[in-house]
Amino acid sequence: MTEPNRRDVFRYALTALAGAAVLGAPRAAAAGLQLIDFADRLVSPEQIKAAGYAGALVYVSELRPGATFDFKPVTRDYTDGLISAGLHVVSCYQFGKPGWPTPSDFTRGFDGGVADAATALRIHGAAGGPNSAPIFFSVDEDISSDTWKSTAIQWFRGINSVIGVERTGIYGGARQLEWAIGDGVVGQSTTPGYRWAWQTKAWSGGVREPVAVLFQREVVTASDPGALIDGVHVDVDDVLAPDFGQWDLAR
Repeated sequence: MTEPNRRDVFRYALTALAGAAVLGAPRAAAAGLQLIDFADRLVSPEQIKAAGYAGALVYVSELRPGATFDFKPVTRDYTDGLISAGLHVVSCYQFGKPGWPTPSDFTRGFDGGVADAATALRIHGAAGGPNSAPIFFSVDEDISSDTWKSTAIQWFRGINSVIGVERTGIYGGARQLEWAIGDGVVGQSTTPGYRWAWQTKAWSGGVREPVAVLFQREVVTASDPGALIDGVHVDVDDVLAPDFGQWDLAR
């Protein structure tokens, strides 16, 4: 009997996850698929596949001043390599970060959201991303509800004005995801009951957002090196829904 290829294994696993959700089984671990996102250096598609991961989140943002990462912005050659290897691709956006010369992106308000969404669309399209796939925009710190209401929500509304709510996703802790979902600034996965929400375990205090499509279970920090692929540190993300924002799913 012919051994199934990697793409077939992913397809069967996602089908099983969809069935488990319908039956009311635990939604997080039915398929066991995991993605990586980059915190250190870019990892080749072949290494990602060999390590047993299903794909990667790629950055559709420019490299901020002073940073030396080789994974921003993502290139067409790299995403073509992922796809050729049978791996999934998901788009995310982050330019600024606390403690860098550039502040967190959400601090730039509505006009900043407009500009960031335009950049994200440009890089996403140039890398081969389809116009149906969401883009996850990062809130990379544990902001308060007052900061959300006064500033961050305006940034997301600026993003919405460019790419539409239906393609807008958020990365953040449990509270930030809850606010974004409640205020209607992020879209819905085609998997019933799920939203374009990518939760990090950081700042979540053990609380899980039940409608998130992705959960960042391993985060590279100074005290925790995260997962290693050929000596490169990466974050690890659990897939929680059949439609988690991957490029290769028709919507």
